[in-house]
Amino acid sequence: MKITTSKRFISCIILSITLTFFSQNLFARKDNFSAASKVKVIVIDAGHGGEDGATRGLFSKEKDVALQVALKLGKAIEAKLPDVKVVYTRKTDVFVKLYDRIGIANREKADIFISIHCNSMPSNYKNRSAVRGTETLVSGFGRMGEQESALRENASILLEKDYKNNYEGFDPNDPESYIIFSLMKNTFREQSIKLASLLQDEYKKSGRISRGVKEQSLAVLAKAGMPAILTEIGFISSPEEERYINSDEGQDEIVSNILNAIITYKKQIES
Repeated sequence: MKITTSKRFISCIILSITLTFFSQNLFARKDNFSAASKVKVIVIDAGHGGEDGATRGLFSKEKDVALQVALKLGKAIEAKLPDVKVVYTRKTDVFVKLYDRIGIANREKADIFISIHCNSMPSNYKNRSAVRGTETLVSGFGRMGEQESALRENASILLEKDYKNNYEGFDPNDPESYIIFSLMKNTFREQSIKLASLLQDEYKKSGRISRGVKEQSLAVLAKAGMPAILTEIGFISSPEEERYINSDEGQDEIVSNILNAIITYKKQIES
């Protein structure tokens, strides 16, 4: 049943109070992060997985490409930054709930959370296969007309039987829910945007089309207790980019882009 305006207003007040207590922990975590100024733990999240794997191109699935890139990225970080601990939200083709993904990062006291995804245009979109490029998302609240990625990524919530309890009544099919969900903005917005911007710069250096850094209402990033980004490494709905993101050369370049952004970010905050 659709929540009425008055009920939604009350829900906003209740959620605001709840998040006030949650925010105190986030701000404490932020103070510790600023004081330490070290990147010691990085959590890598391969988007989707298991039954959450409908997005696909002509010959590959997003969940598989994301996992391949995530595993390669982890190895690259361990080789280049041996002092950094790498944690994965999944290493096989399994479904991990969105709140569990960021929960892993919070429990590990991660200093960076990176979620790997592939973009895709709707099947009825005109010139669908011609749309290409990379974009990196951070937790925020953009205008509803700019929430396409959020709507697609948040749809994974519907696979969770208890999703309304897990996400404080948030319904990814109800546009009004994004008003409430916006209250869960990432406390680490500034650092997240810095990391996302560095990554988009790296993509551009490799000749990739940059669709920029965007703030979206994303469940997987909403409760992050650290700088957190979700990067769309290319459009799996584009035959050209699907071949690229599946190739060893393409994946190696993407991993190099993400690694270089991490290294630059790490140097900046530790200097």
